[in-house]
Amino acid sequence: MAGRLSLPEEDLTCPICCTIFRDPVVLKCTHSFCAPCLQQYWTVKGQRRDCPLCRTQNLDDPVPSLTLKNLCESCVQEEESHDREETEREMYCDPGEMCPVHNEKLKLYCLLDKVPICVVCHTSRKHKQHDCCPVSEAVLDVKEKMKLAISTLQEKTEAFNKMKKNFEDTVTHIQDQARFVERRTHEEFEKLHNFLRVEEESRMEALKRDEEQKTGEMRQMIETIKENISSMSETIRVLMEEMALEDISVLHVIMAPAALIDVAKYIGSLTFQVWEKMQKITQYTPVTLDPNTAAPWLVLSDDLTSVHDSDEKQRLPNNPERFDPDTAVLGRHGLSSGKHAWEVNVGDNTAWVVGVAKESIKRKEKVSSVLNNGYLCVYFYHKMYFAGTSPLTRLTLKRNPQRIRVQLDCEKGKVSFYDPHNNAHIYTFKHAITEAVFPYLWVGCQKSPLKVEPVDVFLKLAEFS
Repeated sequence: MAGRLSLPEEDLTCPICCTIFRDPVVLKCTHSFCAPCLQQYWTVKGQRRDCPLCRTQNLDDPVPSLTLKNLCESCVQEEESHDREETEREMYCDPGEMCPVHNEKLKLYCLLDKVPICVVCHTSRKHKQHDCCPVSEAVLDVKEKMKLAISTLQEKTEAFNKMKKNFEDTVTHIQDQARFVERRTHEEFEKLHNFLRVEEESRMEALKRDEEQKTGEMRQMIETIKENISSMSETIRVLMEEMALEDISVLHVIMAPAALIDVAKYIGSLTFQVWEKMQKITQYTPVTLDPNTAAPWLVLSDDLTSVHDSDEKQRLPNNPERFDPDTAVLGRHGLSSGKHAWEVNVGDNTAWVVGVAKESIKRKEKVSSVLNNGYLCVYFYHKMYFAGTSPLTRLTLKRNPQRIRVQLDCEKGKVSFYDPHNNAHIYTFKHAITEAVFPYLWVGCQKSPLKVEPVDVFLKLAEFS
């Protein structure tokens, strides 16, 4: 209770001695002082009995303040109790903090042996002349190291969380890719199924018509025979006359040529005949674009034959094969031998690069598509054409080609570019192909997509000598 009613220490301090009141008294002016201090002050002043603070004359004797005395005594008791607790706290020491050899408090830390010691240990042979510091400083050093370790672990945890998020996003992307391939596969096979169903129905209808026609002819002949049988005598006469004819003539009369169904027409090389018709609904594109290499700003067509630029960056895994930030994409298959050719429809696109790129090119930084960086390409930029040499070679063309044909000869180390409209030569690189190269497209304009054109496929029969 005393603690809750006590005043701040400054309110319990004598203005003369600046300590807690001893035998406090109060004057008529309400100012309080220690009785001995006030008497000493008045003794010095002689006959004047004024207040040391406000100088008011006091003819009456000072009045003892019992309430203030009780508050002061409570404050002194609290301070003494607090001091005793501090002393006891200092005297008390956890047994684990006591030196097991000298039974003294472990106040020092040996920097050499990395152990806490007491002051007696410090003078012993074991730790003599060892550098030491107070335990409190060693604790602070350990705490600083722990803070640094915690900070490092937190940074690593954040990095792992980012990696985890990246892997989770990659899993989602893989699942999206699987669903896309599944959908496209179903669509393509459904086209083939529909074609085969229609072709089968068409052949079945033709067979049915053929069957009905030939069956009708046979039935008509049967009816004719029935009519002949109705007139027995006439039939006998006719048969007698026919018997006089040659055997072969008799057969011609009984059954006309091509009376049976032409089975060979329907099932001879059936799958080949169907395949020939299927060429009208199927296409072959010599280059398939690889979506795993496409920059996040590029959008590929569902059949992976065309690409266009966009303003929106897609959320795609940052896998090593992917271009980022360069807006480029590679073909799916690397080429290291033989001859290859494909055409790219550039249309009205005003910023493009077409050619091949080595497998070892840098994909995570923006670099020029030039020979020194692993590219063999031609450019169209700022209404000008260039070959990707170092420095660039300005090309002068008679017309703006709508298509660019790329011809690669790996054995001769040649990459040539042509305008297929008039077969005009644009440029040829002569560079040894020492590693796999991939068809390469770079897009810097959203005006129109770049599209790899399909080619005609012809069947060649084997020749026998």
